[in-house]
Amino acid sequence: MNSGSWPAYSVVIPTLGRPCLAACLDALALSAGPAPERVVLVDDRPGPRHSRPPLPLPALGELRGRARVLCSSGRGPAAARNTGWRAVHTPWVVFLDDDVQVGPAWRTRLVHDLAQAAPDVDGVQGVIEVPLPGDRAPTDWERNTAGLAGARWATADMAYRTAVLQAVGGFDERFPRAFREDADLALRVLAAGRRLERGRRTTRHPVRPAGRWVSLRHQAGNADDALMLRLHGADWWHRAGAPRGRLSRHAAVTAAGAAAVVLALAGRRGAGLAAAAGWALGTAEFAWARIAPGPRTRSEVTAMLATSAVIPPLAVGHRLRGAWRHRTAAPLPAGPRGGGAP
Repeated sequence: MNSGSWPAYSVVIPTLGRPCLAACLDALALSAGPAPERVVLVDDRPGPRHSRPPLPLPALGELRGRARVLCSSGRGPAAARNTGWRAVHTPWVVFLDDDVQVGPAWRTRLVHDLAQAAPDVDGVQGVIEVPLPGDRAPTDWERNTAGLAGARWATADMAYRTAVLQAVGGFDERFPRAFREDADLALRVLAAGRRLERGRRTTRHPVRPAGRWVSLRHQAGNADDALMLRLHGADWWHRAGAPRGRLSRHAAVTAAGAAAVVLALAGRRGAGLAAAAGWALGTAEFAWARIAPGPRTRSEVTAMLATSAVIPPLAVGHRLRGAWRHRTAAPLPAGPRGGGAP
């Protein structure tokens, strides 16, 4: 492929200014192959730009003159990506997360992925690799991150034709977190009769440090699942290749716990004890499902026991909040129901 024949592309990276951004940009700059015409960094930290410290940018080498920093003022990754792609004019836009590191031949493989895309292919996904410890079983958080390796259409590394982003309106900014906004976009592109494929380029997604209670914060994504249900129907899980999750079991455990409290206050001791036993068994099953495949260290077991008691009602509460908030969201028009390439 000579210098005049590869597809022109730009790279858009939303960021909160985390230290991992420097490693992401270093890997992009050092990768072999045709350079992007533009690297757009979208600073999504809240507050006025002049009040924030500068982004941790490395030297960037040949990409220094191609880099541009925009601001999206803390409106979330969907809005940040929209800000980025609307500022470029190349036929292709490649979205990267700021905590990934592209492979040493990523740019070469990327342009091959894009050049080989058929005219009706409007998106090409990269292959995500999540390094896990080799000397012990992975923790719950590490297994959660490893799920990205099999996820469909994750914007950790996802290329779209700019024309299709324009046609479907880009990312839906009602998704405020880095969760489901990429699946929603992919389903809308597929519903428009276009195709998505998996490419051959590889990108490394290290497991970033996280506190013991990270699983509690992630339950907020249940509100986004409520929006997905409203927009895409009950089978959206299958079409997006998303794991179904445990919400129905969480609801049952939460109901048992609530019933135990109500029955005890009503003086119905026997029924209250039965409901409490149901809650305890459900919570224990959930905790063991998370502990068994892990390293089973004291710290991990303690965190799993504590969070497994809190997650069910928290997940249910977020789902109910999302259902109420998005109760008037209009379902998308029926279209092709294919799920794209696996």
